[in-house]
Amino acid sequence: MPLDIKPIPVLSDNYAWLLTATGGARAIVDPGEARPIMDEIGEGRLDMILLTHHHVDHTAGAEALRERYGAKVYGPREARARLPRLDHDVEDGDSFPLDGVQVQVLSTPGHAVGHVSYVVSEIPALFCGDVLFSLGCGRLLEGTAQELFDSLHRYDSLPDNTLVCAGHEYTRSNLAFALHVDPNNTALKARAGEVERLLEAGRPTLPVTLGVERRTNPFLLAPDVETFARLRREKDTF
Repeated sequence: MPLDIKPIPVLSDNYAWLLTATGGARAIVDPGEARPIMDEIGEGRLDMILLTHHHVDHTAGAEALRERYGAKVYGPREARARLPRLDHDVEDGDSFPLDGVQVQVLSTPGHAVGHVSYVVSEIPALFCGDVLFSLGCGRLLEGTAQELFDSLHRYDSLPDNTLVCAGHEYTRSNLAFALHVDPNNTALKARAGEVERLLEAGRPTLPVTLGVERRTNPFLLAPDVETFARLRREKDTF
């Protein structure tokens, strides 16, 4: 694997994702706070800070990490005014290298204005912020159901073995809702057992493959935007 990927728990239920290339270069995705990341990296290097969207639980550690390590900050151009100072603003279709490994940018609005996802095809891995969670999806805070539905389907071209690296550990609560709306899904029942074993062992439920999500996530299984919107409304009050 050209990059090692590690979730770093931050705040109460967020994950920042640390990418380490074979040549030693590092990037962190969505540092909601700096201290746990500094504790992990120590006196090592940090080259890039990748922000998916402007919400503070994904950005609050960026300035301290930039100051300590000299890392360059990347984030969505459309949300630039609401983000920490960017060294590089990105938009849909952009790509840039991390130690020779290409990172691709997808526009994925719906949860937040300007939200982007980062794809590393050589792993493959998807850093999707608050658009896609294991067994769930983001809330419609700054967009429409159509926007978020379309954003989720931006991932349709990615292979089933893509690692989903989401921004929160919401899997247990998402699992309860998924079982409520799809109780006869055998793949979902199998995932439920795996989730409980991981959480009981104190381990993260992420990353999970996109193939598993395509078989178990009610929001990816929704056949149309009307069904998707209804499920999102139900989940909001579940």
